[in-house]
Amino acid sequence: MRGDLTIRTVRTKSGATAVQVVKNKGKQRSSLKHIGSAHTEHELELLMAEARQYAETHCRQPNLFAEALPEPSPSPLPIAFAHAKLVGVTHQFARRVLLACARKCGLGDLPEFYLDLALMRIIEPASKLKTLELLQRYFSVRYIERTAYRMLSKLIEHQATIENAAIQTARDDMQETFSLVLYDVTTLYFESFKEYDFQKPGFSKDNKPMQPQIVVGLITTRSGFPVMHEVFEGNTFEGHTMLAILKRFQERVGETKPVIVADAAMLSKTNMQELEKEEYCYIVGARLANTATGFIDQIDQTLPRTDKATRRFDYGHAIENASMICEFSDARYKKDKRELEKQVKRALALLEKNEPGRRAKFVKKSKEKDKPFMFDTALQAKTEKLLGVKGFVTNIPEETMSSADVISYYRDLWHVEQAFRMSKSDLQSRPIFHRTQDSIRAHMLVCFMGLMMGKYLEINTGMSLRKVRDELWKVHEAQIVDQRTGEMHMMQMDTGELTSSLLEKIGVDKFSH
Repeated sequence: MRGDLTIRTVRTKSGATAVQVVKNKGKQRSSLKHIGSAHTEHELELLMAEARQYAETHCRQPNLFAEALPEPSPSPLPIAFAHAKLVGVTHQFARRVLLACARKCGLGDLPEFYLDLALMRIIEPASKLKTLELLQRYFSVRYIERTAYRMLSKLIEHQATIENAAIQTARDDMQETFSLVLYDVTTLYFESFKEYDFQKPGFSKDNKPMQPQIVVGLITTRSGFPVMHEVFEGNTFEGHTMLAILKRFQERVGETKPVIVADAAMLSKTNMQELEKEEYCYIVGARLANTATGFIDQIDQTLPRTDKATRRFDYGHAIENASMICEFSDARYKKDKRELEKQVKRALALLEKNEPGRRAKFVKKSKEKDKPFMFDTALQAKTEKLLGVKGFVTNIPEETMSSADVISYYRDLWHVEQAFRMSKSDLQSRPIFHRTQDSIRAHMLVCFMGLMMGKYLEINTGMSLRKVRDELWKVHEAQIVDQRTGEMHMMQMDTGELTSSLLEKIGVDKFSH
């Protein structure tokens, strides 16, 4: 009873319980306010609380002995919708999952600020200033700008800790023994034409030879999980990068001597001699077009032109203890032949116009005055002998590793190439908004951490990183304020079946409020 007002419950035909506030006038009663209909005990409890609040507000004689309202229900939203106000939507769920993933990768002892920077490379890569803004917008996580930039420069002090965590994760979660590792190099250019001490113009894999860049070397496992990286000056020849990072990797993994798999850019006499001196086994792609004419003739005469046919040749005349394994592929033959025909056609068209062409493969200078350029028939013949043929150089004896296994291991290099693509596209390691060497190294270390987390998710879920990100992003949280009390409540969407499966595969508990 609230003075002249009474709360009444009525059973409706549908089986629900209607809650009404009734006005008393003598022996007569009239309905003053229909609060709502409840279908469950919890809904009835909420409606009764709202009815009491309405009666207290509208009665003519306030109740001097107002009864206490019931204790809040443990429900995620213990308020009546009539008094609820949506004040924001967040993505806390995605952040909690990615932070759990970071801990799975052994990064849990780092300050959370660094983990937030890394997970934002997955969520929405941006400049550091924009990243701070997005962290507050998406997750209600706020960092002071000045403190954040000061902490960023100190991240390189944790590089050994981060790379040790990567190595340990590969050992523990992926049963990696490091009997074989993949190595490759890429370049990252800057949106500037002004070079500094560290970023300098050099051979660009992005076809930006005039712009300053850096060179990044990366070691991954056979599955593509990154375990070590290094950043070099932009004018560093990629063949000179491998030995430095490899020695540092060896110090971290102990006595294990992995087989090194690298692409043709690493094939130099100096590199191979240094690897043999350190007692490493290697598998490196070969640039057959650069080999001696006599060796090419030997390949042409002895390698069968049947699909997947292989032949091992002694390569010791070029590099001691090395063998060259050549494989013929029907698919590669068709691709090479198409490319040859296209280049020949272009060369002939340029010669007809008496133009040399800056990149015409089969055009060479002539000694004739009236015709300064001519078609290079010798080069065409040499190229035709190598159609469909791919070479691999190794110092592993055939009795230790078959030619088929050597080729199979080399083909795993696509994993490290895919890791670089992920770093450049999904994680957007460039553009780089830094100038000093320490800041650039710190930025690349953030990207390395993001790559660790991204590859961990891909390897364990079998889904692409973009698909994982999109699934996590589907789960929102609504921030709801009870306008009567000012109390804030959080209501999270249910996770779908695919998201739940994803969490199970990476060993993360289902989060809820």
